[in-house]
Amino acid sequence: MPRLSRSALRSVSLSLPLLLVAAAAQAHTGAGPMGGFVSGFTHPIFGWDHVVAMVAVGLWAALLGRPAIWVLPLVFPLLMAVGAAMGIAGLPVPAVETGIALSGVVLGLAVVLALRAPLWAAGAVVGVFAIFHGHAHGTELPQNASALTYGLGFLVGTLLLHLGGIALGLLATRPLGQIAVRAAGGVIALVGGAFLAGIA
Repeated sequence: MPRLSRSALRSVSLSLPLLLVAAAAQAHTGAGPMGGFVSGFTHPIFGWDHVVAMVAVGLWAALLGRPAIWVLPLVFPLLMAVGAAMGIAGLPVPAVETGIALSGVVLGLAVVLALRAPLWAAGAVVGVFAIFHGHAHGTELPQNASALTYGLGFLVGTLLLHLGGIALGLLATRPLGQIAVRAAGGVIALVGGAFLAGIA
């Protein structure tokens, strides 16, 4: 399983809070290019139903190792962009909220069980759930915001969440790390279940 250097892990852990603070400070507007980017960026990061699934993608990718560690975090945003385009175009996708909640349950359990799925199967699961998440992003495009900059914002936010999941997933190579990673998967599955049951 690939390992990140201490300096790389430190960079990820220091960069994410700074980006979140900067985004939160500007999230009051959806207008204009910067407003569109910030709205898109904050949409996945401040929505727990999105956060748990996107972190789970990174966790599972790290547990699967190469090539999944880079394939899954690319498949998700690419198909999420397809789903967003469908949402912006007004094309219906059935049971979007259910699909989003279910993504947390399924991906969280994949981490808990350290499920060794073939790459094509893992990619298919991640891709299907990405369309649900993307559709939700697309239908919530703020009025007067640029679809391009909004889309770029939510793609960047999503990739950061994937990277956070990967960084956490790589802890599985350390003592007690496997327990911590599986526990994180359990929390994700529980949060997804709460959204699925309508209690979150």
